Amino acid sequence: MSFVPTNTIITIVAFLILYWALNKWAFGPLFGIMEKRRQLILEQMNSAESSRKQAEASMAEQKAALDQARQEAYAILEQARTTSTKQADDIVQSAKAEADRLKDNALKDIESEKNKAIAALRSEVGGISVQIASKIIEKQVDEKSQEQIVNQYLKEVGSK
Repeated sequence: MSFVPTNTIITIVAFLILYWALNKWAFGPLFGIMEKRRQLILEQMNSAESSRKQAEASMAEQKAALDQARQEAYAILEQARTTSTKQADDIVQSAKAEADRLKDNALKDIESEKNKAIAALRSEVGGISVQIASKIIEKQVDEKSQEQIVNQYLKEVGSK
């Protein structure tokens, strides 16, 4: 093969015309589509980054809300424990006070009944003593008769 300069020039001119035609009708639209595709990919990447940041922010907000809800629940539980302990103490104090009051009332009632019984007994003993003395005076009896009279009155008192 030999070098033919006209063939080389024709090939170069054909190549330049083909390049110019491809550049005008094929490369331009192809590069335009590729540029649009590049812009779309950049927009999608930016959108994905933005969505990721929003998701992280939302997750942080949810975590903060969850932490706050846990703290509020803990505070409510602590308040309930405190309230229940206070109520239990109040109930115990109230029960103790009521028991003391009932005990005092019972002691007062016992003392009152005791005093009534002593007064009744004194009244009865006094009356019996007067009756015994009047019987003894009426009968001026010997010691045996006097013992019988006392025993008889004791039986009467015992039966009452």
